[in-house]
Amino acid sequence: MEKEKALFLPFMQIPTGHHHVADALMTEIQSFHNNIVCDKVDILSYSYGRMEKVISSAYLNWIKFFPDSYDWLYRRTAYSKTPLHNRQYLYEAMFIYFFKRLTSRHNASILFCTHALPSNIASVLKMKKQLPPVTVNVYTDFFINGVWGIDGIDYHFAPTLAVKKYLMEKGVRPERIYVTGIPIDQAFQTGHGNEKTKDGVMKVLVTGGSLGVGSLKRLLRTLKSDNIHYFVLCGKNEALYQELHRNHRKTVTPLPYIANKTEMNMLYDQVDAVLTKPGGVTVSECLMKRKPIFLYNPLPGQEKINAEQLKQMGVAISADMDENLEEQLWDFFTDVHKQKMYGEKINAYHHNLDKRPLSILMTEMIEKKH
Repeated sequence: MEKEKALFLPFMQIPTGHHHVADALMTEIQSFHNNIVCDKVDILSYSYGRMEKVISSAYLNWIKFFPDSYDWLYRRTAYSKTPLHNRQYLYEAMFIYFFKRLTSRHNASILFCTHALPSNIASVLKMKKQLPPVTVNVYTDFFINGVWGIDGIDYHFAPTLAVKKYLMEKGVRPERIYVTGIPIDQAFQTGHGNEKTKDGVMKVLVTGGSLGVGSLKRLLRTLKSDNIHYFVLCGKNEALYQELHRNHRKTVTPLPYIANKTEMNMLYDQVDAVLTKPGGVTVSECLMKRKPIFLYNPLPGQEKINAEQLKQMGVAISADMDENLEEQLWDFFTDVHKQKMYGEKINAYHHNLDKRPLSILMTEMIEKKH
């Protein structure tokens, strides 16, 4: 029997949520189906080769050195209260030829777009009836920006019920929308809820993202309590990792980049709360583990909007870095009412998720062959 092919489409080589989500879906489907071949292709590298590194570097430097201008432009062009989802003619001119060549050569039965740009191109081709494969949008933030293609897309993996309602307002039929949350690795489905603090010591995981981006050093200088132990996930920021090792603070344990998902899951099980930037995948892991989420210093653009959405849902707490962080942590963990209200919001989030395994949903989509 000829094997089915699934093609996953992130954008750029930066190890962001677009890649993590694609990897999680590939692992999920390959764990259950030997007859489906999965491949992942960054359309930017495929189209323009070495230029990808130049563009990725410029993108990261723009966010780092000119955050306000990036945030302003992102909100103006890609996000508003009612994104227009207009045609992106520049993107089409740059990518539509390569996209058609890529999908034709791979001859995939199904495409999973984990970034807005390939989704946009897929939508244009779908509306022109020039793209036969089943096409799925897999949203990696807690909102939908205006670049995502919606018309013609066969299925949608929505992060929240609010996003499902938004898609329905845009004309998508409800049976085409699955509220999956932002997909994460199977490893995070295991383990138990919060472990209670022992000897009165609270354990907090601090993460700045897989690249170690963020103001972690400034943050850690303000920590004084002996009753809170911080596990600092330094990501690939080797300088931060070495500096924390040299400081020998008994309440701070620096950790290098953790690639093993099972190891990361065990770390979540050890802590009482997570202090993080509002990246979609990290937050989704914390939500699955039912860990209280404290958000700090969101990056401009997507992260700031994620933070707004998460606070509106009541599933994340904003940590004010200009105030005493440790007082904010203890304020939550000594207030039974706040913990109860937070737990109810987390329960509501989980209640709205589709309970079927992602592998089952993906198999159904392939078999329907719309």
